[in-house]
Amino acid sequence: MEILIRRSEPNDAAAVRDIYAGIVAYSGTLQLPYPSIEIWQKRLTDVPTHAHSLVAEVNGEIVGNVGLEVCTSVRRRHVGTFGIGVKDECQGQGIGSALLEAVINLADNWLNLKRLELTVYTDNQAAVHLYKKYGFVIEGTSPAFAFRNGGYVDAYQMGRVVAER
Repeated sequence: MEILIRRSEPNDAAAVRDIYAGIVAYSGTLQLPYPSIEIWQKRLTDVPTHAHSLVAEVNGEIVGNVGLEVCTSVRRRHVGTFGIGVKDECQGQGIGSALLEAVINLADNWLNLKRLELTVYTDNQAAVHLYKKYGFVIEGTSPAFAFRNGGYVDAYQMGRVVAER
């Protein structure tokens, strides 16, 4: 299976919305059920200069999305944060890995970021395993981080710091 990673475009809004309409995708992120196309059109049209939005395509179908934001605080411009979503029926097929590799390449080789950070629910062991595979470490736990499906869920704060070059 060939996975194509490219910058997202405003006309990708319906496909990206469909990713986050999946129960696994919205349950594993801070997205809400029943996402609207208008929200995704706005997000993909009004991308700030410090943000980068990529999609993963397989056979012409958009199956994954990642958003990377470079911190704008003067003292944290060396830091990026990101979130990944993969279509429910496409999870476990290497799409998250391809998106993560693209984000790391962008951060390390083009944006000169020293640190990448992310938040992941503690019960999302597949994602935790993926991030650890790429050098992220658990730096802390946030109890009752988010409300999901009628209850509170904890989250790990994970980070990856580039060694001196």
